[in-house]
Amino acid sequence: MVAKIGRSSNLFGTLSYNNSKMEQDKGEILMTNKMIETADGKYTVSQLAKSFEPYVFANRNTEKHTLHISLNPDPKDQVSDQQYQEIAQQYMDEIGYGNQPFVVFKHTDIDRTHIHIVSVCVNEQGKKISDKFEKMRSMKVCREIEKKFGLICALEKDNVKNSPMFRVVNYKNGNVKSQVASVVRNASSHYQFQSLGEYNALLSTFNIASEKVEGELHGVQQKGLLYFLLDADGKKTGNPFKASLFGKKAGLAEIEKHFESCRIAMNNHSVKEELKKTIESILISAKDEHDFAKKLSNKGIDSVIRKTENGRIYGMTFIDHHSKMVWNGSRLGKDFSANIFNDLWNHNIQQNNRSNIPIKSISSLKIDFLSTEPDSFFNFETIDENIISLFSSLLSNNEVENFEDLDFARRMNKNKIRKRH
Repeated sequence: MVAKIGRSSNLFGTLSYNNSKMEQDKGEILMTNKMIETADGKYTVSQLAKSFEPYVFANRNTEKHTLHISLNPDPKDQVSDQQYQEIAQQYMDEIGYGNQPFVVFKHTDIDRTHIHIVSVCVNEQGKKISDKFEKMRSMKVCREIEKKFGLICALEKDNVKNSPMFRVVNYKNGNVKSQVASVVRNASSHYQFQSLGEYNALLSTFNIASEKVEGELHGVQQKGLLYFLLDADGKKTGNPFKASLFGKKAGLAEIEKHFESCRIAMNNHSVKEELKKTIESILISAKDEHDFAKKLSNKGIDSVIRKTENGRIYGMTFIDHHSKMVWNGSRLGKDFSANIFNDLWNHNIQQNNRSNIPIKSISSLKIDFLSTEPDSFFNFETIDENIISLFSSLLSNNEVENFEDLDFARRMNKNKIRKRH
């Protein structure tokens, strides 16, 4: 089971989004906790909001007071409504929100049934509920729930791409923007990485690339991120999407904050040594570069190689889908650097000499845009007009916490305009 925790300052919008699913007959309220009851058991958005208002008004200093959680069992899991209710209650109890008012919605709008829980982050006394170690507590209770209800363990999946949130983008399936949004809005919540190169290595496994753009536009220094689709050869294709389309977490400022927060946590993590041992052991038995990549993938680890046009290896990145960590080879140690792999695979080091090389790894995926440093500086006098149009609004548009809430808010504004007329 995968849990996603989000916060925003838009309580009404969050409730309205979930209510809209019920209006489309693609959702229902499964249970409520400490909510004002209605005579017929049905609720409007305003009726639901009244239960949360005393808590929100008790602490006006907490800007992001609304808690929006989604709990997503594996699509193969068969979960009854009663089980969903028990799961929701146990989850909220263990992460510290069991005594808060909350409402549980079941959604059936996509190919997997899942639940959304809406609550507030301020208690009756007006004190903000601590979110310290929240992700760790969330993962712990998810594992407990999986065991208790016999659900498929998210950590035991062969590959994270099987997760409903992370699927390889395929333009033939249509609705490309939503496919990209599903990945980039969740990447930093589930994975740890320390640079734009490592972030791009992760995105590339889903046929996505990001590019940092910065420069002076109309006398103002600006910077931001653009997202592209990748073709079968790993090359950027089609028109880019500006980061603000996908919410705050996909923006450059938040991604760079994530880099900083991951640096200390990753470098002191025991997983680092375990990953190095796995790579070393697989390399010894691998017949060649492609065999090595395949065996590594079977262990839940993807490898991404970066080569020059003449085939020289200049970068190597490992994506451990079990620990949810992305490692540039050089971060694992000098014996894991690109030069080691280049010497191994391009200089024809013999099989019987491999054991003398501490570490080496490679992937059949070849992409030339990945870099641990920012990409090219954009000249806005010569760049394509479509890019200028996109980039000029990168920082002027307000980024929102929830992409789906934004869509609903726009529709709400249209309804208001119609009522005025």
